Amino acid sequence: MFRVTTRSHPRTRRRGAVLTAAALLGTATAAAGPAGGATAAPTPPRPPAPTRPAPPLAADCSAAYRITQKLDGGAVWRMCWRYDTDAGLTLDKITYQPPGARYPIKVLTSARLAQIHVPYDDGAAEYDDLTGAGFGWGLQNLKPAECPGGALTTVKVPEVGQVKGLCTTTRARGHAYRMASDNGAKVWQAQSKDLLVYTVNKVGWYEYITEWRFSSDGTIGANVGATGSLSPVDYNATDGRGWPIGKGARAYATSHAHNVFWKLDFGLDGSTKDRIEQFDSTVTAPVGDGGPTVKTKRTVVTKELAGDAKNMRWWRVVSGTGKNADGHARSYEIVPGHTDTHAGRGFTKHDVYFTQARACEQFASNNIGNCAPGAGDSVDKWVNGETLTKPSVWVNIGFHHVARDEDQQPMPVHWQGFQLAPRDVTAMNPLTPADLASQNGQPDLGS
Repeated sequence: MFRVTTRSHPRTRRRGAVLTAAALLGTATAAAGPAGGATAAPTPPRPPAPTRPAPPLAADCSAAYRITQKLDGGAVWRMCWRYDTDAGLTLDKITYQPPGARYPIKVLTSARLAQIHVPYDDGAAEYDDLTGAGFGWGLQNLKPAECPGGALTTVKVPEVGQVKGLCTTTRARGHAYRMASDNGAKVWQAQSKDLLVYTVNKVGWYEYITEWRFSSDGTIGANVGATGSLSPVDYNATDGRGWPIGKGARAYATSHAHNVFWKLDFGLDGSTKDRIEQFDSTVTAPVGDGGPTVKTKRTVVTKELAGDAKNMRWWRVVSGTGKNADGHARSYEIVPGHTDTHAGRGFTKHDVYFTQARACEQFASNNIGNCAPGAGDSVDKWVNGETLTKPSVWVNIGFHHVARDEDQQPMPVHWQGFQLAPRDVTAMNPLTPADLASQNGQPDLGS
């Protein structure tokens, strides 16, 4: 089956065929799981409640759909996975258990892509790759070499079949921290690995790597890498909207944008009352012999918001119930990567959206969630001043792709994405070595 976008496209985007692969041997951290639009993983009957209430140590899903990884230093990430023929890989019930902690901390209820919007600079073609171009059906079989040191898991994709398309692995990221004592007699340092969970989906000539990265310090990274091939039917930009590919001044590849949206539903500490806060810092030029001064203002976002990233502006999602050992409310800061904000559509004009959670509001554009008539089919239409009591977070990261000779053949991966950085999730660095554990607050400068 191939979904056709509701917009008219003179240049039709074709869905690439999914290759078959032989069964692979190995122990998986995630097993074969569900498929289909909005089909949730089956949940086994819950055991009787213990006499002493305690958060579960495993993600609340059956073993077939569970990902559990203990990283260097002792941190543990747990989550459930499922596959949707529109959104692709979806991660649910994500928890983080810091080293030495008795119980995991609930972080995200759900995290997934919400659209890949691709408008061409000449205005002749515009695609919604998730809901209009067969993204979910383009899940690719991965070779063992594409999942180094990890496990490949089979995903059942409707109308396609069994695809060994989910990789879970770990990858070194270098220093987790480094600190030398004042007298230079000792150095505290640690190398770290991240948990990576990713799939590859083919849409037309492009292939998208959907990557989620989980670090031992509680950081989450969301990235999409575009690779594959430039569209060969778009070597026609003779009007100055492209770049010459090939010999001489011919075969101009049309420039275009990749506007990638993610949808995040938090639930920090299991709370249903998370709140959004915006921070803005203002720098004042120095007066006399003094230095420049900076004042930071906190604004609680109480109404739905279409937010624009600005210098020294950031947002965080704050737990409605949970606090760390210092008594500070747990939160996660949204840290956008580089973005090219595209002003061509209402839904691409802003960098973040905070909307009141609605089951039908699923995709940032060309939404297929069956909202009520008049509700609009894009995220900008859902920001209408409603009070935020249960916010959904939408992040938009754009990339204006002006092709280059090096984009052929095949195209090197170009990445776009963001991080969720823990802010007061733990009272100290969760990887703090034992001999520094007492230095919470004013450090011992004599160490």
